[in-house]
Amino acid sequence: MDTQSQTRPAPLPIDLFTDIVCPWCFLGNERLERVLASSNQAAVVSHHPFLLDPETPPEGKDIPAMLRHKYGVDPRRVWSRLEAEARKSGIDLDLSKQRTSYPTVRAHTLIRHAAGKGTQRELVRDLFRANFLDAKNISDLDVLTEIAGRHGFAPGEVSRLLGDERELATTLQDAAEAAASGITGVPFYVLDQRFAISGAQQEEVLRAAIERAASERRDP
Repeated sequence: MDTQSQTRPAPLPIDLFTDIVCPWCFLGNERLERVLASSNQAAVVSHHPFLLDPETPPEGKDIPAMLRHKYGVDPRRVWSRLEAEARKSGIDLDLSKQRTSYPTVRAHTLIRHAAGKGTQRELVRDLFRANFLDAKNISDLDVLTEIAGRHGFAPGEVSRLLGDERELATTLQDAAEAAASGITGVPFYVLDQRFAISGAQQEEVLRAAIERAASERRDP
């Protein structure tokens, strides 16, 4: 028996709550991936749904209009800070490209099923990029079929899952439970089921939190 494998710590579980139309979630997820890619700490990341606006209609909502109503300022003032933060993490983000916030229940349903295929993290990254970098409708069946096809889904599988009201209801219930648990904003990280971090924290903050959670797990 390999004694080294016996002493090797198990991967650190990380639960991440996001919404695909949340730009801070896009940034937060990319920061987490960058930290894990440069770390010796093994981790298992599980993605969970959170709906920023469960009432988004099928045709979506106008983002500039929403921002003007919420903040009373030119949307470019809101976007500029986030775009600057994204550049620090290697994302060439132009938020003026995507003018519509689409429903995300379908996308989250595919993310849930991607966990069983081992492609969840890659699918999440592609969905964020499709929404924010390519300005695609990430609620559209054809768009989701094309994206999911790169991550282990057959075309018929995508249409079957997204045409099943029970599957969509399960996703809605998962998102409702996340909100009921006290999560009010995303991204929201839970490390080792014990340490909670809210917001798109800087990479050094995430790295320190992961190291702490891992060390306390090894030495309870």
